[in-house]
Amino acid sequence: MEFNETKNIFLQIRDWVADQILQGEIVAGEKIPSVRELAVDMEVNRNTVMRSYSLMEEEGIIENKRGIGFFVVADAKRNLLKMQKQIFLQDELPSILHQIEVLKLNSEDLQILIQTIQSNDHAN
Repeated sequence: MEFNETKNIFLQIRDWVADQILQGEIVAGEKIPSVRELAVDMEVNRNTVMRSYSLMEEEGIIENKRGIGFFVVADAKRNLLKMQKQIFLQDELPSILHQIEVLKLNSEDLQILIQTIQSNDHAN
């Protein structure tokens, strides 16, 4: 994984695990890699991974079963979707809308975005 210098590594690891859950790569009840395994795979300090896992535990995404490891909780995907949507709508969308206004983008310019949104309408 290539890390972005503008965001803390532990947050990027949390985002990566969350993305794996949202995409169905890791499912509810499944054991996630141990702190040591993920630290080796991502070439980071174990404390960095532990910080990510602690945050996800506080957020109700994973739980620690002592002596066994960390597992994805039953409502993780639903909780993540709710949290990520809220963050996107509050933090990212206003900036995107501003750019659309400043650049005077029209529906033709954003056709792929419109199509993606419409396909999500049919999926829900």
